[in-house]
Amino acid sequence: MLINCDLGESYGSWTMGLDAQVMPHIDQANIACGFHAGDPLVMRATLALAAEHGVSIGAHPAYPDLPGFGRRSMALSAGEIIASIHYQVAALEGMALVAGLQLSYVKPHGALYNDMMADAAVRAAILEAVASYHRPLALMLQATPAREQHLAEAGAMAVELLFEAFADRCYDDDGSLLSRRKAGAVHSRERMLEQVQQLRADGCVTTVSGRKLPLQADSLCVHGDNPEGVQAIRDIRALVDGS
Repeated sequence: MLINCDLGESYGSWTMGLDAQVMPHIDQANIACGFHAGDPLVMRATLALAAEHGVSIGAHPAYPDLPGFGRRSMALSAGEIIASIHYQVAALEGMALVAGLQLSYVKPHGALYNDMMADAAVRAAILEAVASYHRPLALMLQATPAREQHLAEAGAMAVELLFEAFADRCYDDDGSLLSRRKAGAVHSRERMLEQVQQLRADGCVTTVSGRKLPLQADSLCVHGDNPEGVQAIRDIRALVDGS
């Protein structure tokens, strides 16, 4: 199982995350493209870090919501979603090419990601954006019990999917992430490591009600916004590597 993390989310004089400390311990960097965070200098620095540590790079596009960090849903048409994703992905890919790097996949951010998982029309627009890009890219989305449906949707557009699970989030019984408004939505460090070990050993998570939920995940999403998070990523790396 690979490890991915959202990075490059600083902007101007505002610093978000500990990218230099996180990058040595992950396999995939989801790099902000400027609509929710990130700017040209931050993109360039994040790409350089990824190159230094041999980390695969993905575009992390969002709704055009810089003030809200991309966490607010927007009523965009399919055409607007497609154009905004092309704009963001092309910007990051262009900078990656200058750095001698190759973009591998797309992972939507924040509200766009949540809407993709909950709304078939939004998901179809995002699939169309990836399918109509000038070269093949994979799409990363959440591993849920709807895996076969999502594979069928993507297969109809010849889009490769990468499924991810979340290390630090509690799952609801339907396979969605438990709302952050509910108690226990974010795991303690001990519970997070237990969930990672369960995913690695048994291919499942324990939901909020205690149900065992099978999940087939290619990658594990982690968060490194603070020193404690960075240490947790080191521990997760050791678990995933079996050391």
